[in-house]
Amino acid sequence: MALDRWIALIILMISLAYGYAAYFTMDGLLPPFMKFNPIWPSTFPKVLSVLAVLTAGVIVLGLEQPKAGDRTAQVPRQPVTERIFSGNWQQALGLLALMVAYALLIRPLGFLLATVGFISCGAALLGERKLHILIPVAAIAAGVVWYLVQGVLGIYLKPLPAGLGG
Repeated sequence: MALDRWIALIILMISLAYGYAAYFTMDGLLPPFMKFNPIWPSTFPKVLSVLAVLTAGVIVLGLEQPKAGDRTAQVPRQPVTERIFSGNWQQALGLLALMVAYALLIRPLGFLLATVGFISCGAALLGERKLHILIPVAAIAAGVVWYLVQGVLGIYLKPLPAGLGG
């Protein structure tokens, strides 16, 4: 069995255990007043486990593989070590460093500035060069996420640094 199927099999087993916990053990711990809510704390884990089981099942069964007669979809296979070590490690390490910087700067800069900076720098690191499109899209995305978290969910996020009204 190929490496991708072994990984999918492991993910399938983890997803089945996660789904079992979501369907049978999480709901038993709910207080009585929450049992009448349309969405329970286990709703997202249930959806996530079903999607993960379906996706991993498709890979384990090989349903995503091209048909035997389809010559256009065949890609020459490389050894696993070549596939792992042939990636762009500078970009991956740069993104990891950017994530650490984002985590450290989110409080002093505020959510909006730190998120716009993270999205912009991350996209530039990955090769995006159209800053006139990138920065407005990053600002809109950060604003929408901030509104959803603060306005809809009611979780306070400091939008800006203290000097700018945050």
